[in-house]
Amino acid sequence: MSAWNKALDAAGIREPELRDDYGAQRRLVARFRRSSYLAARVLLPRPMLPHAVAATAVMHHGDDLLDTGPKEQRVAAWASWEQRVRKVRATGVGDDPLTRALAHTLTAYPRLGTTVEEYLATAEAELEFAGFATEADFQSYLDAYSLPAFMLVGELLAPEADDGRYRAMCRTLIEGSQRLDFVNDLAEDLPEGRLGIPAETLERFSVTEAELRAGHESPGLRALVDHQVRAARGALEAARELPALAAPSGRALVSAVIEIELLTADAAAARGAGLLRGSASPSPVGLLRALRDARRRRLTTF
Repeated sequence: MSAWNKALDAAGIREPELRDDYGAQRRLVARFRRSSYLAARVLLPRPMLPHAVAATAVMHHGDDLLDTGPKEQRVAAWASWEQRVRKVRATGVGDDPLTRALAHTLTAYPRLGTTVEEYLATAEAELEFAGFATEADFQSYLDAYSLPAFMLVGELLAPEADDGRYRAMCRTLIEGSQRLDFVNDLAEDLPEGRLGIPAETLERFSVTEAELRAGHESPGLRALVDHQVRAARGALEAARELPALAAPSGRALVSAVIEIELLTADAAAARGAGLLRGSASPSPVGLLRALRDARRRRLTTF
């Protein structure tokens, strides 16, 4: 029996159709977030894995709807999706593989319902995204969209009672991760009209959006990348306090996610201005080492 089927059994997911529904989400997540899925498969307790996969798939599907196509199309697509998710919340019944998996996960983790509601209320920030004028705008975006989206998964790993420190440290993690994504994904985002580096930061390094779109490399661009990666690293390193605040079952995964992000930051810094031609990823050896170390700490500490 495969590790995935064992996880479904451990989670009490036995109906064939529902197993297929979760399987569809596993394939999706494994394709677009391979390193994160591998970490979850290795480090999460088996009963939690299918639910983490479903929550991640919901986050990814929402991101796709909010980011893809002309604004009018995105607004309509999100409105339809929001209505379907609210129906799941109201009735406990889904009408496709993703919403059926979500419905079951909400039954297994009732407190996730509030997190879903908060996430649904954040869409406007992403639909209206047109770049940031200032660093303050970026920080507002984190609170309005990035953190609520992350908490779809973060809530599954949260302690039973949070005095505010866990969520605050999740915010620190997502600040580092989002800033890193925006600089690492320049080659993908620029053709889509998305630039997540504030205009005031571009100006500070004498870099223009037009130069970025033209693929123009310059000393200023290298300095800009270094600055953004250093800022991301600062937040990610501070987030190393997060595993101790998470539920014991989630600590190893949170620890691995942070270390993988730091490895990604190292790879992005090494690529420098070359990020205009493609994003950077950790080496397979580095990724496996991070997973090994997190698993070892789980066995000896958590």
